[in-house]
Order: sequence, then C-alpha cells, then structure tokens
Amino acid sequence: MQEKNMTTVTEFFIVASQSSRYIRINLICLILMIYCGTICGNLLIITLVSTSKNLHAPMYFFISQLSITDIFLTSNIVPNMLHILLNNGGTITVISCMTQLYVFGTTEASECLLLTVMSYDRYVAICNPLLYSSIMTKTCCVILAAMCWVLSFFFSFIETLFISNLTFCGPNIIDHFFCDLVPLMKIACSGVYTMELVNYILSFPLLLSPITIIIISYTNIIVTILRFQSRISRQKAFSTCSSHLIVVIIFYVTLLSVYIFPTGGQTLNTSKLLSLLYTVFTPFINPIIYSLRNKEIKKSLQEIFNKYCICCYIL
Repeated sequence: MQEKNMTTVTEFFIVASQSSRYIRINLICLILMIYCGTICGNLLIITLVSTSKNLHAPMYFFISQLSITDIFLTSNIVPNMLHILLNNGGTITVISCMTQLYVFGTTEASECLLLTVMSYDRYVAICNPLLYSSIMTKTCCVILAAMCWVLSFFFSFIETLFISNLTFCGPNIIDHFFCDLVPLMKIACSGVYTMELVNYILSFPLLLSPITIIIISYTNIIVTILRFQSRISRQKAFSTCSSHLIVVIIFYVTLLSVYIFPTGGQTLNTSKLLSLLYTVFTPFINPIIYSLRNKEIKKSLQEIFNKYCICCYIL
C-alpha cells in the first residue's frame, strides 16, 4: 500500500503567491509589461545583428545568441506564471513540469556558457588584437555557439532525467512561481541525495568552470588595458567590454544567490523574488544594457529608424 501511494502523484499544484488579489493584479501587470519589453527588445537585437552590416562581428553574433536564449527563457516561464497568478494557483502535470524544468535548465546553462564564450571573445580582441580576425572567424563563432547549445541540451537532459526519477509521495504543492529544481527537491521523499550529488558534479562544467574562465579573462583584460599609454585607448577598451561585464555580474549574482549561497537565513519569499530577477528581469535588462552602452548598436538602430521615417514620409 505504501509503494502504491508513492507513485500516485501525477500533477503538482503551484501556489506562486499567497498575497491579496490587488497585489497579484499589480504583479501580473508588471510582469506582463516586462515580458513584452523583453520579447521586443531581444527581437530588436536579433533583427539589428542580422540586417546591419556594422554588426556582422563575433561580439554581436554572440549577443544575438544571448537574446535568443532570453526569449526562450521568458517564454518558457512567464505565460504559465501569469496564468497561475491570475487564478491564485494552478495545476501542472508531472510531464509538463519536467518539460518546463528541462527548457529552463537548457536556457540557463546556455546563458552561462555563452557569457563565458563572450568573455573569451573580449579577451582575444583586447589582449591579442592582431590575431583576433584569424582566431574568431565566422566558422569558429558558429562552432562555439553550437557547442554552447549542445552542451546545454546534454547537461539539462541529465539533470531532468535524475529529477524525474525522484519519488514524490507527500504533498504535491510547489510554493514557487514555476517548476524549479530546489522546490521540487523539497517535496521529494526519496532520491534527494543522488540529485544533490548530480547537481554538485554538474556545477563544475556549468558554473565553476565558466566563472573561472570569466575571472581569468577579465583579469588579463584589465592588466592589458592598464598597460595602454593613451587614456583614450583605455576608455575605448573598457567600453567594449563594460556591457558584457555588467550582464555577467547581474546574471551570476542572482543565480548564485539562489543556488549556491547558503539559504538558511533566506525566507521563501526572498528566494522567490530572486528567482523572478533572473527569469524575468535579467532577460529584460540585457538588451537595454547592450543598446545603451554600445555605439554600434545605437548607430544601427538610428539608421533603421531614419529609413522607417523616410518610408513613412514618402507614403
């Protein structure tokens, strides 16, 4: 009878928020506006990189790949989140939950790896400028981006495979905005130790190694820039990598706050709020950072705007 009860969970109930209806409606409006801005902003980046000749460079190619990742991430989480908030909770089947977790894991892993590749791109551009065009060729960029996606699919599949084998025999209530790793492990009644071991192993290729490469790359970048004789050259070099560095800091601070740093003194609401930052806010702010701090993107945007104005004037 006990074995039968341990296999009867076929769906989860996601609580999301236990706040009043007024707060939930305001939260829905805010998330919906951010979601629309995220889709429009990232689609704009992809369009600019694809159509503008000024942006046919490795750095902008990786930025467009990051925008694709952000679109998949928010589209996987936000629509169902809005539905759950609107109805003050909602059910999701185990299969749908695992699918959402898999897509979420893939996009998060790909963003980690893409940010790492982008730091290497900035390292080559600043520390080895004469060899940049021969190292970061179009073929090399495509291969690096493809490797990021393939590795993300693979590692996320391993993680989802193990967590789908957890036994859920108790309450099937997920007090979170979506199907995430930590809330699922909290309601599992067996297999948690194995899952924790898998997460520990996967943290090396997905988190620790990327962070190490980024730190080493930017250490060399800063040392190289400080050696420049001209102040203008130093400012120009810093400006080319400042946007990426800001995105890296925002992404990893929120990610590490949820998954790595001790959460003993962290309330559940704080953890849920942090999860909103890296699933909703970060994909929204990324294209804004790259647009406002990159002269080439602003120039391409201005050219498209001028062409649109001319076409409207002629019509």
